[in-house]
Amino acid sequence: MTFLARRDYACGELAGKLRERGYDASVVNALVAGLVARRLLDDARYAGHFVEYHRARGQGPVRIRRDLEAFAVDGALIDAALAAIVDWSAVARDVRRRRFGAAAPTDWAEKGRQARFLQYRGFSNDHIRSALGPDLELDS
Repeated sequence: MTFLARRDYACGELAGKLRERGYDASVVNALVAGLVARRLLDDARYAGHFVEYHRARGQGPVRIRRDLEAFAVDGALIDAALAAIVDWSAVARDVRRRRFGAAAPTDWAEKGRQARFLQYRGFSNDHIRSALGPDLELDS
């Protein structure tokens, strides 16, 4: 209960923490099942809060999905939580604008640098293309 008093946890994350502290797996599984039955643990609620918090921090859906999968959250719950954010391209544009300013990149080197930054943050190639604007002219 001390863990849950601080913040929300995914079932897999809480079970892992308890196993790391030396609790027996059968006891941990029974405890987690009891907490789920009492609605103190809810992976759907956790995934929704996790996605919104990390979106506000400028992280993209690829990175958020990977982090939630590491906590053993069900894929369908992750999909539903990520789908709640309507426009990930707008999020990527906002992240790029906050980091690099309003002006679009003027050369390939700068465009590559900004693309790598957005990729690290967890945005897909489509989101990155949308955030960087139209392709640069090839004749320059």
